[in-house]
Amino acid sequence: MLQLEHVTYRVSDEQGEKTILKDVNLSLSERFVAFTGPNGGGKSTLAKVIAGIITPTEGKILFDGEDITPLSVTERAKRGISYAFQQPVRFKGLTVRDLISIAAGRSANVSDACAYLSEVGLCARDYLDREVNASLSGGELKRIEIATILARGTKLSVFDEPEAGIDLWSFQNLIRVFEKMYEQTRGSILIISHQERILNIADKIVVIKNGQVEKEGARADILPALLGSADAGSPACSVLADKVEGVRK
Repeated sequence: MLQLEHVTYRVSDEQGEKTILKDVNLSLSERFVAFTGPNGGGKSTLAKVIAGIITPTEGKILFDGEDITPLSVTERAKRGISYAFQQPVRFKGLTVRDLISIAAGRSANVSDACAYLSEVGLCARDYLDREVNASLSGGELKRIEIATILARGTKLSVFDEPEAGIDLWSFQNLIRVFEKMYEQTRGSILIISHQERILNIADKIVVIKNGQVEKEGARADILPALLGSADAGSPACSVLADKVEGVRK
């Protein structure tokens, strides 16, 4: 279980201090949780705080009962928390097979690597010995990154807007991958997204707005309002509706 207690994050620049997250309190134990809300609301910052990329100014983060607030991203990874960036990192000179082996913490044989790549809809023989570089499309990189997370077998997998920067065909494949992950995962999945099809898989939806939790609850309680059946006039709903309509087209 992941618990956030009074988490606040501030930054300072030449214009003064700005609060990005304001006294966030959350308890997440569901298998699939989605963060959504207006752009600039603090969703990605909160995900990075959970992963240990950013240290909160105030508050506490508990994971399986342990206070992980002072732990680095590496130490949190050892505890079972993984993080997938909006734009996956490219590694010149590193092959897909190498990346999967690093993620698994051992030398992955061909059979293991093929199994992980097959899970994300990639033909292993076409990818195992390819470098993780600019020759790969955004959709391919996303799926390879997910394959490495599967290889790690983490307790909590965090994905920051996985649909960003990929075409519609790749998005459809990505949805199938997440649906399969949901069916098979033994841990929890946390995804930041505006997309209706991703929100439709979630057990719980958390709306983040202006650095705070505006609302949270089961998908059946939250999603209809976001799509316009209840609070259609709210900024969060209009942003989500625009993005959903873009995908439908």
